[in-house]
Amino acid sequence: MIENQRPREIAAIDLGSNSFHMVVARIVGQSLQIISRHKQRVHLASGLDAHQNLDQAAIQRGLNCLAMFAERLQGFEPENVRIAATYTLRQAQNAHVFLKRAESLIPYPIEIIPGTEEGRLIYLGVAHTQPENGRKLVVDIGGGSTELIIGEDFDTHLVYSKHMGCVSYDQQFFPKDKISAKSMAAAKLAAEQKLESIASKYRKKGWQYAVGSSGTIKAIREVLIGMGCADGIITGKRLSQLTDKILEFKNAQDLNFQRLSDDRKPVFAAGVAILSAVFSSLKIEQMTYSDGALREGLLYEMEDRFRHSDIRTRTADAMAAQYHVDMEQANRVKNTAEMLYNQIEPQPGLAKSELSTLLGWGALLHEVGLSITYPGFHRHSAYLLRYSTMPGFNLEQQTVLATLVRFQRKSLKLEEMPELNIYKRKHLYPLIRTLRLAVALNGQRTDEPLPQIKVKADKEDWLLSLPKDWETSNKLLAADLRQEQEYWAKAGWQLNIK
Repeated sequence: MIENQRPREIAAIDLGSNSFHMVVARIVGQSLQIISRHKQRVHLASGLDAHQNLDQAAIQRGLNCLAMFAERLQGFEPENVRIAATYTLRQAQNAHVFLKRAESLIPYPIEIIPGTEEGRLIYLGVAHTQPENGRKLVVDIGGGSTELIIGEDFDTHLVYSKHMGCVSYDQQFFPKDKISAKSMAAAKLAAEQKLESIASKYRKKGWQYAVGSSGTIKAIREVLIGMGCADGIITGKRLSQLTDKILEFKNAQDLNFQRLSDDRKPVFAAGVAILSAVFSSLKIEQMTYSDGALREGLLYEMEDRFRHSDIRTRTADAMAAQYHVDMEQANRVKNTAEMLYNQIEPQPGLAKSELSTLLGWGALLHEVGLSITYPGFHRHSAYLLRYSTMPGFNLEQQTVLATLVRFQRKSLKLEEMPELNIYKRKHLYPLIRTLRLAVALNGQRTDEPLPQIKVKADKEDWLLSLPKDWETSNKLLAADLRQEQEYWAKAGWQLNIK
């Protein structure tokens, strides 16, 4: 008798500016079955000071929450858990302090994702949980940022993230919980100014359904239901009526709306002001609410990566096309890099496949900077990879790609390497060495097959083995490799050629 295999369970954690959320799901056939949800109000954004540093109290609140989440995740394999941090940890100058302390509490990497990537994942979560087909406008007002996405099916067409959230606007316009008509008007106007640069683009693109997600819009919907709007649909007129009701109170703690929780009261007025601005700027007629959001997007993408082409591969291909990369040369370098890297023993405790994948994309995109100018193109490539919008990549992955292409050639000024959170510098050194060798070995840019090459790595000392008498017919390559040996030596590395 064959025992039924236990369904695979996966988990996603969203480290938001206001709340931390965790959702756990079981994969049943072709669908996800949510089996538990956990939410903790952390108020991370309220801990940001004037210098964009998180105070110790906010850091500790976040760590306490992660410690609780970790209890639920005992026994989960790393590939079955994904943790994404959003606006506040994007902004925090001392985010690395939080991440370092979190390592000892929860044994899974925390990804700090760009605002546009947050928007894409939010849309994915909504798209998977909404029954309607057709083009959707999705709006998500968080504690520190607001994401606005237009998409169709599971693909996004427009994605923007704006620096306006219910926590940050509460601090700016409603200090000490004071509410006034003047502060409501100022908050709404500030949000409209933020939206001014994109509003016409969104209206021109158009949509069939407007959908809101996450806590702010959920709270507004609940309050409207409590006011007698049983369908829970949000309209401009209802938002105006709700604003008038809010202005009957002078202090946020006094808000006594049905279905409004005490912990939502301090940021409620700011959330209403932002959503009112979104409605007026984009000329939205009505909006429904979706339970799907960032964490559901993380869950569905985790599972989709086993069935569909990786969004990051599509992003890399699109970027290569945009910057007119010589794909024949890029693939020569990529194939050589992967051939060399596969001969290296993996570092203990690291998933070699993920590093190998990043190396492959780095090799594919190592010449994107040539479209700007040849001198210093490796630096131009690094800048483009670090600061471009790259769907599917978190900030750490973009930093890794930028670092690889920055050090693909010329002198190794390793002191210029950026700080990393998920990986350590020593994890990147083998990738840098491998890419440099792949670039040097393909310096002739021809389809002539390379000689048989073997590489053996012992920390900083590498041995490159080539066929006997290869130098006789490869004088230029030999000169390039001697130059490469000099670069390595100045960095304290050793490249031996046999």
